[in-house]
Amino acid sequence: MSEGDTVIDVGAGTGLLTARLAAVASRLIAVEVDEELAGGLRERFREQGNVSIVEGDILELSPEDILGAGNGGLPYVVVGNLPYFIGSAIIRRFLRNPLKPRRMVMTLQAEVAESMAAQPGEMSYLSVETQLFAEARLLFRIPAGAFRPPPKIESAVVRLDVNESPEVEVDDIETFLALVRAGFAAPRKRLRNSLAIGLRMPTRKADAIIERAGLDGGRRAAELSLRDWRSLYFAYRAIGV
Repeated sequence: MSEGDTVIDVGAGTGLLTARLAAVASRLIAVEVDEELAGGLRERFREQGNVSIVEGDILELSPEDILGAGNGGLPYVVVGNLPYFIGSAIIRRFLRNPLKPRRMVMTLQAEVAESMAAQPGEMSYLSVETQLFAEARLLFRIPAGAFRPPPKIESAVVRLDVNESPEVEVDDIETFLALVRAGFAAPRKRLRNSLAIGLRMPTRKADAIIERAGLDGGRRAAELSLRDWRSLYFAYRAIGV
């Protein structure tokens, strides 16, 4: 983090990470949904003027809500050890908000973190969605034994440096992502078949879209780059459904 950044600590819990962040952050906002844990955080950090505790569900609070309640400002960064079952939803909530963070450093289920940072050949819908808004880099893995009690799966830390504007320029992000989602409808199949399934159209029409985009319909969706998806999107818009 840089001097002057507001830091949002998502799911602060008992405050182990919060304490380390409080020592270096000019303004730290710890968000915790559990009433008892939030009360403990207030008591623990009551003497630290740079720390604010916001009690609430991170999926119901907007960045504006958090920054306002915690007396934070821009730019801001987000850190946290995220619950496995809502980790990607939390990240999506920040990346898709107009008031985006400058950076996110999050601990997630290892396969989710790896998918976010994947390169063409191993891409998924989550890879494309994440990398549309941020440069993703897998920092390191954390063995299950590092946690108490140890989970049944490994974790990993991913760093997301958020783009000021989407990585590829499209005129309708929602339609673009809907097309990508359709392209991954049957990820084990060739692109022409997966796209036809996802868009509910004849394979010949999917072939026409792919050909107009200058791509090979025999490839799989996982092999496409963001620029390939952009080409496919504009071909789709030109040909129509």
